[in-house]
Amino acid sequence: MVNNYMQEAAAIKEDLIKWRRHIHQNPELGLKLPETSAFIQSELDKMGISYTVSKENSHVVAVLGQGEKCIMLRSDMDALPITEESGEEFASTNGCMHACGHDMHATILLGAAKLLKAHEAELNGQVKLLFQSGEEVFQGAQTAIEEGVLENPKVDAAVAAHMASAVPVGAIGYGYFPMSAVYGFKIEVEGKGTHGSTPEKGVSPINAAVHIYLALQELIAREITASTEAVITIGRFESGSANNIIPSSAVLEGTLRAFDPETREYLIGRIEEVAKSVGETYRADVKVTTTSDCPATVNDKELTDEVVEIIRGVNSDFNVLGIFHAMGSEDFAFFTDKLPCCYIAIGALYGGDYPAYSEHNPKVRFNEDALVVGAAVYSTVAEEWLAKH
Repeated sequence: MVNNYMQEAAAIKEDLIKWRRHIHQNPELGLKLPETSAFIQSELDKMGISYTVSKENSHVVAVLGQGEKCIMLRSDMDALPITEESGEEFASTNGCMHACGHDMHATILLGAAKLLKAHEAELNGQVKLLFQSGEEVFQGAQTAIEEGVLENPKVDAAVAAHMASAVPVGAIGYGYFPMSAVYGFKIEVEGKGTHGSTPEKGVSPINAAVHIYLALQELIAREITASTEAVITIGRFESGSANNIIPSSAVLEGTLRAFDPETREYLIGRIEEVAKSVGETYRADVKVTTTSDCPATVNDKELTDEVVEIIRGVNSDFNVLGIFHAMGSEDFAFFTDKLPCCYIAIGALYGGDYPAYSEHNPKVRFNEDALVVGAAVYSTVAEEWLAKH
């Protein structure tokens, strides 16, 4: 390793913590993150790093170095519509929360920007930094690609990381199939409203929706082999306004997760077939629409093996494990479809007496020591990959 980025990242830990807490206290949702994007831009200005900003959304793209080869480091920066219950002194208060650690992700990329800027003249190529919005809605990566993020300069490889709140600091996970595909769907059930005392005069959409819910679970239990990785989850079920009224409509929203493309396509078709046929059985009309559609995140084996070798050299105390294979989904998958990519997990267990909560939990906390690890890993991977290529 040419530069000791672990040591240099530790030296800027106070900056990393300050950046992270500012982003954490001001979470924003979706593709448009005006405050978060403005903060990123202001810090890049202080570092003397030029950048471009998406005209439609909040992506910020910076480029360091010179040369033919280009590696992209990508971090997402959008939050979730969750009211924070972490108890942190810097907890958000606007009804949204960085419960997936994207504040940590944006911070380690800012850290890498600062570290790499100090060694820009030594880079044997270019490093593109993408601060991406809209990951949680599975739209940000696609939008960035459409806006040309992989061109000018042309990106040859891309690396991204996700904080793992239940994994100890110093542990880093990798795998060749780290994250599953996701298909999001909405099922609208139309019945006929009536008074609760005369159900025979109406068509209960709740009754139909309940049977649809149960039937969808049977797809996993009875139509998919036990060894096939697939999950159907209904996360929203909404209907009615009073206890003595049979409403006219109900809505279910859920997601399908799977790694195998054939299994995924089969289940997408069966979700619509089952929902409509069950609805017909109970005299209700059913409409199924797609709310998200993202492929599986597939790491390039050659690049991943190179990245793992580099990471092991960052710190001999790192516990680098080939165990990253999860049913969660990630829109970095749209990049893995386009070019060689590597997506890793960085341990960020809060520790002490605080319980370990998973991401997307309102009580989750992340260990800020992981900021040093992330910034050092990003910087070292970028510099050494360019040196090798």
